[in-house]
Amino acid sequence: MIQQMDTAAGSRAGTATKSKRFAGKRVAMVTFSPFPFDPRPRRAVEALVGEGASVDLICLGGDEAPKHEILNGVNVRRLAMKHERRGKLEYGYRYGAFILVSSAIFAIRSLARRYDLVYVHNMPDILVLSALIPKALGAKVVLDLHDPMPELMMTIFNSTSDSKSVGMMKRLEKWSIARTDLVVTASVTFKRIFSSRSCSAEKIAVVMNSPDGRIFPFYPVKVGSPASQDRKERFVIMYHGSIVERNGLGVAIDALAQVRQAIPAAELRIYGARTAFLDRVMEMARSKKLQDAVHYLGPKMLEDLVGEIEKCDIGIIPNQRNAFTDINTPTRIFEYLALGKPVIAPATLGIQDYFKPDSLLFFEAGNAGDLARQIEYAFSHPREVLDVVRKGQEIFLTHSWDSERETLLGRVSEILNKA
Repeated sequence: MIQQMDTAAGSRAGTATKSKRFAGKRVAMVTFSPFPFDPRPRRAVEALVGEGASVDLICLGGDEAPKHEILNGVNVRRLAMKHERRGKLEYGYRYGAFILVSSAIFAIRSLARRYDLVYVHNMPDILVLSALIPKALGAKVVLDLHDPMPELMMTIFNSTSDSKSVGMMKRLEKWSIARTDLVVTASVTFKRIFSSRSCSAEKIAVVMNSPDGRIFPFYPVKVGSPASQDRKERFVIMYHGSIVERNGLGVAIDALAQVRQAIPAAELRIYGARTAFLDRVMEMARSKKLQDAVHYLGPKMLEDLVGEIEKCDIGIIPNQRNAFTDINTPTRIFEYLALGKPVIAPATLGIQDYFKPDSLLFFEAGNAGDLARQIEYAFSHPREVLDVVRKGQEIFLTHSWDSERETLLGRVSEILNKA
């Protein structure tokens, strides 16, 4: 794992801007997720290190990951906590403990040698508390809002927009953003939301979750070429990502049950960290006599995911319809497109802000019958689908990681130069 990351990051460092614009800069980064498995913090770290910054990173620990290591030049400190998906009190306790420990670590380190920048990844937004002491000593603060917490909490806990807990999340969002010098987020949809309720649009930079081209090579599609797969043997449908109810694996199982009548060789491969919801998914598969057609293959490093995507025939984003998935733009779409694979995605605002109707195979979010219809279309119309992939790739290329990376580094450089 370490060797794989070294190779990718080393290649990036070797082609970084010669001026090394952050040479000598000291950066603290904190994320309530495992590293280097979470792609967005990993890309941010590699971008900063590639420009000469030294980075101290605090993140969640895993069962086998060392508590402390120097990983590709990054000083990684892992806190022994598991990100378990339970009730509000459990979330609050774990967030609070993580914030307390990370704040203490950064405060002590700042007294010895001050930081130039603190880079905070949400969730939670209030993790910016860990930057208060470094900020008081002169550090600039970036808050990278991966997701809007109010909408996500509405989805996870089935809350309404006018509930007290969601109102508190909105107030914490605004308070947290006010204590930063720069907000970074993943889409124009998210930017509209944050700028409408928490800060000016000028304070927000959009840096999309585009896959790193040194990990996900671009495979252009040749329209009109014959389909390469042997459709008599198998038709592989792939899902990778968080295995939670809102992401629609239940919808995918229902769709597969319908698809198998027309495509007996269809199978679903699932990749992601094991959760309690996975057990429900597998039980649903057994109840529909799909146990031989649904395969759980565990979590994968980004480098390993490339090979798995290459083996599939189509990728799916089988989201349920809810407050969060309506506005989200999944990274997985870009990962499939980079490797020339067709994608079936929900026709929601966060996706349609970027993709036109002819650049993805769209289905109605949460509608298993509509998802099954698009899977059958992709199977029976391979040449037409290749044209859809080509148009999707045209959009993907306008948001390559090289371009998004430069946006991130340029905006960070602006706030550091203001010092």
